[in-house]
Amino acid sequence: MTQTDAAAAAPVPHPSGPDLRGRTALVTGAAGGIGRACALRLAAAGASVRALDRDAAALAELAAAHDADTGTARAGDLRTEVLDLTDLDAAERAGAGVDILVNNAGIQLVRPIEDFPGEVFHTVLTVMLEAPFRLIKGALPHMYASGWGRIVNISSVHGLRASPYKSAYVAAKHGLEGLSKTAALEGAAHGVTSNCVNPAFVRTPLVEKQIADQAAAHGIPAERVVTEVMLADTALKRLLEPEEVAEAVAYLCGPQASFVTGSSLTLDGGWTAH
Repeated sequence: MTQTDAAAAAPVPHPSGPDLRGRTALVTGAAGGIGRACALRLAAAGASVRALDRDAAALAELAAAHDADTGTARAGDLRTEVLDLTDLDAAERAGAGVDILVNNAGIQLVRPIEDFPGEVFHTVLTVMLEAPFRLIKGALPHMYASGWGRIVNISSVHGLRASPYKSAYVAAKHGLEGLSKTAALEGAAHGVTSNCVNPAFVRTPLVEKQIADQAAAHGIPAERVVTEVMLADTALKRLLEPEEVAEAVAYLCGPQASFVTGSSLTLDGGWTAH
C-alpha cells in the first residue's frame, strides 16, 4: 500500500456520538491541526466551544469553518479567544467556568540536547505542562461544584516513548501524563475524569514543520523523513488524521466514557506494541 493509499484508508468520522448540549468546552491550540478538529467536533456534538490560540487570523478561519458547517442540527456555538499560554495567570483565568477542558496547544523543536537552546526548553515546558496545570487549576472549582467535568490532555506517543532530539517535547509530554493521572485521582470523587490521548504523528502543521529539522538531525533528505523516521516504528504506515484524534476526544467527553479516567488512549498505529 502506498502512502497515498494508506492516507485514503483513514476512516471518515461518524456524525453521531455524544450529546454535549449544555456543556461548555475550552480547547487550546484550536487554530489548526488537532485543536481545530477538536473544536469543530465538540461544537458538532452540541457543546458551546471556546477556541483559544495565539493566531488570530487562523482563529478567524476556524470560526468561518464552523459557521459554514450545517452537518448537524445540534451544533453548538463556537467563540474564539486570542491567548498566549505563556501568560500563565491569563491561562488560569481562562479555565474558569468550563465543563470540558482540552489541553492541546503545543510547540516543537528538534535538536540534540547539547544544541538545544535553554530558553526554548523553558518555553516548551511552560506552554505544554505548566499552562495545562494552570488551566486545570482554573477549571476544577466549577467542575467540582457541578459534579461533572471532562479533562482531556492531548499527549503523544512521546508521552509513553522517547525519541532522540526531542528532549523538551518528551519531557513535557511525560509530565503531562503524570499531571493527568493526578487530576484523575483527585477528581474522581467529584464526577471529573482526566485522561490523555496519545497519537503518533498526525498530519498537522506542527509535524510538517519538523521535517526539515528531522532531516538535518538524521542527515537524510527531507523526502525520506516521513517513511524512515516518523513511520519507522508504526505498523500502520500512514500519518494519523486530526479528525481521528478528535473522535477519541469526543468519546472521552461522552457519558459512555464515565468510567474511563487516569488512562492514556493510544492512537499510535502499533508503535508501542513493539
